[in-house]
Amino acid sequence: FFFTQTTAYEISACLVGSEMCIRDSRCSHPRCRRCRLMSETPTTPPTDDASSSSLAASQPGPVSAWLTQQGFEHAPLDPDHSGVEQIGVDAAILPIIAAALKSHGFDYLQCHGGYDEGPGQRLVCFYHLLAMRDQVKAMVAGEESSLREVRLKVFLSREGTPTLPSIYGLFRGADWQERETFDMFGIHFEGHPHPKRLLMPEDWKGWPLRKDYIQPDFYEMQDAY
Repeated sequence: FFFTQTTAYEISACLVGSEMCIRDSRCSHPRCRRCRLMSETPTTPPTDDASSSSLAASQPGPVSAWLTQQGFEHAPLDPDHSGVEQIGVDAAILPIIAAALKSHGFDYLQCHGGYDEGPGQRLVCFYHLLAMRDQVKAMVAGEESSLREVRLKVFLSREGTPTLPSIYGLFRGADWQERETFDMFGIHFEGHPHPKRLLMPEDWKGWPLRKDYIQPDFYEMQDAY
């Protein structure tokens, strides 16, 4: 049978509260708005469309300063709307940076997703990490503390097959979230144990949340197996 495809909204599997956050301006849920605002390129974006190695310099935050002390290459970006520190990293060293931050206390992947800067421009993957264990210890001890959080961003060329390493081995919560990013944006994650579409049918053509995606008039349901 046939059915008409409705407009695709950006959907992000947010682990907090096990809720699906719809990044749609008509949604007033505060968590949805938070996830929607994660998909913003800083005001001082990289100028090289093909690589994140030329990320524009910004004032480093505490996490960036720690990475510099440890000798890890990265690029500080402007903080987001709520002051969360953002850091740009190259795709090849993403697992190394993520592992270093996990050892530094950032033990929880709150949210992973992607977005498209626009037709002909870059695709972006972001990883929002929290230091949950430190926060829980402070709460149990009755101490006042502010939650440590940081967001990593990887800028990819849309040409060819955009690829970066999976961080499933570090954060199991990345499983379905990386599959969703692949499904919606066509970004491949090397080393993912089950690299298949998550929301769309297996034989779907194209990547629905890319800004240059052309929506078909109809889709013929077929047996994908």
